Amino acid sequence: MRADIHDIGKTRIAIVTGGSRGLGRSTALGLARRDIDVIITYETNRLEAGKVVDEIVGAGRRAIALQLDVGRAASFGDFAREVQQALEQFGTDRVDYLINNAGTSHHGTFDGTSEDELDALYSVHFKGVFLLSQKLLPLMRDGGRIVNVSTGLTRIVIPGSAAYASMKGAVEVLTRYMAKELGPRRIAVNVVAPGAITTDFSGGMVRDNPDINKRVADMTALGRAGVPDDIGPMIASLLSEDNRWVNAQRIEVSGGMSI
Repeated sequence: MRADIHDIGKTRIAIVTGGSRGLGRSTALGLARRDIDVIITYETNRLEAGKVVDEIVGAGRRAIALQLDVGRAASFGDFAREVQQALEQFGTDRVDYLINNAGTSHHGTFDGTSEDELDALYSVHFKGVFLLSQKLLPLMRDGGRIVNVSTGLTRIVIPGSAAYASMKGAVEVLTRYMAKELGPRRIAVNVVAPGAITTDFSGGMVRDNPDINKRVADMTALGRAGVPDDIGPMIASLLSEDNRWVNAQRIEVSGGMSI
């Protein structure tokens, strides 16, 4: 018999991939503020991941950082075992929430994108989300939640984003299928699609290039580019019991870009 999320007390655990920076960091901190303990992953920057862990611990919650390359599906079995060991430190054997956030950027025209570039995007943004969720599913608590992170570029067409946006579009379809097939376990699955955000994603171009930042602001109903804290707390709130009936939805968080 699987444990149910409603059977537990105050110990709730979330995994946030790519939690050492940007949207992932903001999400992890938002979860901690909601009394959720967090396992974050990082690919290479252990120092930054450690800083996020320290912030969460400073906020009174528990946190662990684990190394993970979401583009290497062969490593997911080992990662799942590391998660099991981390859960023992938290005094549980189940994860309540999974946020598939980690990703890489790519800018290239449709006819200028190479097969290697396409394969790399596929490995991280679609295959990684699919197989990592699959591998962690036995550790998920019944009644839990999964949030996949997509992009506003699945709706807003900006040249140079064809390959990246297509992978995210596949994740949006996958989200609906996951929601349907995991329904018997009462695991809700949604996808959050951020607009343009001032992070180091895509080389930090929205954050660091004034012309691009202004262009984004002019495209956005609320008159500015987004910041990580426009997104992370929203993802954290989506996992609350108040949103228990939200399932299989694409939720764009863009301040009203290109409407």
